[in-house]
Amino acid sequence: MTGQTLNGAAERLQYLLNELAAQVVMAGDPAPTPGKPNWLDSLEKLLDEASAANQPGFAAEVSNLKAELLSLKAGSKTFFDAAEAGIEKLGESVQSEAQTISQAETMAQSIAQDPELIADFIVESREHLRAIEQNVLAVEQDRSQMDPIHAMFRAFHTIKGIAGFLEFQSIRDVSHETETLLDLARNSKLALTPRVIDVILESADYLSREITRIEAGGAGVSAPVRDLVSRITAVIEGTETQVENDQIESTQVEEDLSILSGAMAVVEDTDVAAPAAVKSGSTRRNGAHAATTIKVDTTKLDFLVDAIGEMTIAQSLIRHHPDLTKTQSASLMRNIAQLTRITSEVQKTAMSMRMVPVGNLFQKMARLVRDLCRKSGKQAELVTRGDDTELDRNIVEELADPLMHMVRNSLDHGIETVEQRIAAGKPATAKVELRAAHQGGHILIEIADDGRGINRDAILRKALDRGLIQAGANLTDNEVFALIFEPGFSTAEKVTDISGRGVGMDVVKKQIQKMRGVIETHSTPGQGTTFRLKLPLTLAIIEGLVVGVGQDRYIVPIFTVKEMLRPTPGMVSTIENRREIALIRDRVLPVVRLHKKFSVKPDSEDPMESLLIIAESQEAEFCLMVDKLIGKQEVVIKSLGESLQNIKGVAGGAILGDGRVALILEMNALFNSGKAV
Repeated sequence: MTGQTLNGAAERLQYLLNELAAQVVMAGDPAPTPGKPNWLDSLEKLLDEASAANQPGFAAEVSNLKAELLSLKAGSKTFFDAAEAGIEKLGESVQSEAQTISQAETMAQSIAQDPELIADFIVESREHLRAIEQNVLAVEQDRSQMDPIHAMFRAFHTIKGIAGFLEFQSIRDVSHETETLLDLARNSKLALTPRVIDVILESADYLSREITRIEAGGAGVSAPVRDLVSRITAVIEGTETQVENDQIESTQVEEDLSILSGAMAVVEDTDVAAPAAVKSGSTRRNGAHAATTIKVDTTKLDFLVDAIGEMTIAQSLIRHHPDLTKTQSASLMRNIAQLTRITSEVQKTAMSMRMVPVGNLFQKMARLVRDLCRKSGKQAELVTRGDDTELDRNIVEELADPLMHMVRNSLDHGIETVEQRIAAGKPATAKVELRAAHQGGHILIEIADDGRGINRDAILRKALDRGLIQAGANLTDNEVFALIFEPGFSTAEKVTDISGRGVGMDVVKKQIQKMRGVIETHSTPGQGTTFRLKLPLTLAIIEGLVVGVGQDRYIVPIFTVKEMLRPTPGMVSTIENRREIALIRDRVLPVVRLHKKFSVKPDSEDPMESLLIIAESQEAEFCLMVDKLIGKQEVVIKSLGESLQNIKGVAGGAILGDGRVALILEMNALFNSGKAV
């Protein structure tokens, strides 16, 4: 044995193993007395200790050695040689386990030595892992392709090399074994069967989890790597059994489907084509483009955007300064106009630097669809459109959770089983589509499926049982579909680990509202459902209507505005002396007086001297009554601080061109709170 510092369970196992080795040597070769040698009791003790220390792999090796020795003639030379070789192998296993344990202890020191190098490794590794996942799914569609196999080999090879340099042993070991597997595949010595593809994905998942742990400062103990390496080796050698496959599949699916970044279960394939195949309707950037890009810390980029926002405000204050109206200098006015144009261009450029393609997020959903299909037994393919559509990085991050819940909802509630689809005359493989596009200064994200559609009657029954609606209520389709976003609402007959608890769509609603977005639901029974998300391009800037109520200024997000009008006589009335309504072209809309909401004094309380803004919220359309319209302006959103962040109906603040502060209205909360006004 080599002298290596051990601790905890590994130290205890090493001690018992050394004691056993000494007893075997003292017993002699061959044993002087026939029969069962006494040191077999020490082997039994070692087995108990390994089980108690939660070391199933090591315990299995001890148990196998014991079974082998009991099958041989006690005291023979063969018996003695087998014992000696087995104990030596056990020693190597203890050392390997100790190396994994000690890695966590040295992690902090390694990171402290060169944090910048570690940060670069994390960024590059994640890029390689994204490429690996894309190439795996490409190979799964067409296993004759060689380019994706070569690309995966290079990615694992690069990760292995850097991980070895930085002493991340577990990452190096997994990458090395997977690289060996892919080397055989690219040389046509190993077929990329469904199980081989699953092992590649399992390796990528392990590396992703380890990299996340490293990013957190090396917190916790590195996940055991020996079992994974053994499975990779078994696949290479063709010795993995079907029972092992089933056990791996069951455990890994349960573990990974609970994590978004994961939605990456390791599951067994079938003889049919990949159920979660991905078809993209866009062309990705070529490799030549990468040579013209550089990496910038996102904190520096965010600081730059904030600084340019402040510069824009300062420029606007100068341009609207009262003293400028008195100046007669044509040169000064030209210079100010030039400054305005340059500031606007710089602001647009800075905002574009934070724009990222939505394709990476769609790719995560491809993996989610693949794994949910394996778990549910359904067949589906993911089709993406507009992968190159760009939107703010912060929106992409915020959109991950809602998109995951909606895809899971489509797979579990919308898509039928293979038998049901065939009986309905549909293709056995369902289609889930993710589409992204720009429209009118906003981003549209659509999640569509060709499943059974939304069961209107089932929703109404569930809503009636829960007291969400009154018996006999005459609801439109939009009002019925809005019920599925209520907290705890679910029409599932039983709760599964995929859905059924009624929390997913509630999360979607809250998150989309937080991003100042809206959701539209369209469904046709027997044909499918489409969810349409309308989101702003960025969370940093908003275009809105500047309105006045008394001496105060407010900003109404322009994407919520349907139209504006001056009330005519009889248009606004009160029902039962409680609630005001407006009758507009045979439509009855509730009225919310903004001055009552914020307790300010208006110029006039007469509707005839006010302005009605017809706006839409998540719930319905309503009329917002204000004194006057001042103009339209694009403003930088400012936080109001912790003390003012929970005011209902207010999304933030903005500094106008004249230096005044205006509140940005949050229309959903304003409408809901206005119900009691």
